[in-house]
Amino acid sequence: MSDSAGEEKSVDETDLVQVMRLAAAGHASGSHTLLRKLARKYRSSAPSFARAIVETLRDGPVRSAGSGVSIDQPLDADSRLPLIREEDPVVIVNEPILDAGIAGALQQIIDEHSSRERLLESGLAPTRTALLVGAPGVGKTLAARWIARELGLPLLVLDLSSVMSSFLGRTGGNVRRVLDYARSVPAVLLLDELDAVAKRRDDATEIGELKRLVTVLLQEIDSWPDGALLLAATNHAELLDPAVWRRFDVVLDFPLPDEEALTQGVLSFLDDPDTDSSAAALIARLYRGETLSRLERDIFRARRLAVMNGGSPVEALLGFARERFVRMPPSERGPAAARLLTVSGLSQRAVHEITGVSRDTLRKYADQMTTGEGSGT
Repeated sequence: MSDSAGEEKSVDETDLVQVMRLAAAGHASGSHTLLRKLARKYRSSAPSFARAIVETLRDGPVRSAGSGVSIDQPLDADSRLPLIREEDPVVIVNEPILDAGIAGALQQIIDEHSSRERLLESGLAPTRTALLVGAPGVGKTLAARWIARELGLPLLVLDLSSVMSSFLGRTGGNVRRVLDYARSVPAVLLLDELDAVAKRRDDATEIGELKRLVTVLLQEIDSWPDGALLLAATNHAELLDPAVWRRFDVVLDFPLPDEEALTQGVLSFLDDPDTDSSAAALIARLYRGETLSRLERDIFRARRLAVMNGGSPVEALLGFARERFVRMPPSERGPAAARLLTVSGLSQRAVHEITGVSRDTLRKYADQMTTGEGSGT
């Protein structure tokens, strides 16, 4: 191939033959990888050819939003109910409060897809797949919603635990229909509760059909097209097939929030500019070891109670803490109050007012905890 101006060098026919062979074999992933390499190879020597490759890669994986092509959402064959939940547009009331490392990794995914053409010109592709790992309530689903919103795309959510059927062959068909649909539209796909399907294939309790379903799912993740974005979330990483981890471009482990994040959460969820920062820090210390989701639920409950009873949300939150201690058996209340004293940094008086446990009892259990730690018990 040569251009009419005579400025561009010819393209090696061997490269074209390789692409044709991969395309003829239906190897989309391999074709995309080779095309990215060729775009980089010919960027200087045959820029028009390289530009055509980049445009093909940019427009190929998903249909244009304005193409006018109507593709029906996949439905369950029996119930005729949608297999996925679609959020379009994605609306987030409270911005996510994330660990700095997680926030940086998510922002990179967003930036990569926003700068996709630049990456393609360099023979690279944006992140295709990411696995979000962490306890319930740490912000995995919110992170997926945030990515979709920042990219200006709908979010498609497939709850794998809800599509599991007693007829596993039907489950596999449902999953495949959803993945085929997600490939065909510009959107971010979230596979929620991944561990419901992608369990260890050496688990003796699982039957052969489920193991085959895992294999199919892994193949689908492997072949996810460049330019599209598949996210998966799990609360139980230990249940996942080891092969799952290798299939994802990025694995993000969401930690429990630290005290600074909890304080930000208190201020954000209370949504009151007059909230005292020291009161917010106090509440954050009471919620150490809890998730932001739990904190948010309690704060909105406190806000509703404050509106109805005429008190303040902060007072209501402290009242919730007292309720938790009152409901404890007496034998557990003292040790729990001592743990609160130890981890929160609150004074004995403050812990006494919150828990109702006397200061003498607090000191006794706190001393026992210190002695136990010192003796290695």
